[in-house]
Amino acid sequence: MQILDHNLVFPHPSSAPDHGLLAIGGDLSVERLLLAYQSGIFPWYSEGDPICWWSPDPRMVFDLSSDQPMRISKSLKQSQRNKGYLIKENTCFKDVMHHCALVKRRDEDGTWINDDFISSYTRLHELGHAKSIEVFKNDKLVGGLYGIDLSEKKIFCGESMFTLATDASKIALLHLVNTLKSKGYHFIDAQLYNDHLHSLGAIEIDREVFLSYL
Repeated sequence: MQILDHNLVFPHPSSAPDHGLLAIGGDLSVERLLLAYQSGIFPWYSEGDPICWWSPDPRMVFDLSSDQPMRISKSLKQSQRNKGYLIKENTCFKDVMHHCALVKRRDEDGTWINDDFISSYTRLHELGHAKSIEVFKNDKLVGGLYGIDLSEKKIFCGESMFTLATDASKIALLHLVNTLKSKGYHFIDAQLYNDHLHSLGAIEIDREVFLSYL
């Protein structure tokens, strides 16, 4: 594990142990964040801790080359038809991040989406690198997700999602899956395994396979 300074450089992701912790320190500048994502690395840390940079093996992804990259349940189909949701893109990025920061996650104390995180990713959004999908009902934001769009590599790096209404985050994810699949994207990067993502169809692949697309 490397301690980062002001220089814009990371160790090669393949040098990280399987759990993925590659480096500590540095900052959340636009330049460093873009270098990280383009290298298969992402920041994740608790409030008050130094910035930790990760590249786990295996990597969790939605494989967009698959015939069915996301599992669509009967209840999700019903929500698509009957809930009256309206899907938008990039209309309230910062609001999506704020909602994601409030999500209670199992085995996590607090959130990594702090004020510095929101400020840096909002700047990435303003520059066209970070995108959001928003789900509205009756003009109220009820679900969404955000992430980094590596359009030149055909990979979308998903960061977080939230829901305030039945299946709203799944509706946002399904919209993203269908949109990116139609554009020939390879993966939605879901970073680390969890049961919820697995239930939606995400799979694990070797880190070296993931890095080969970058």
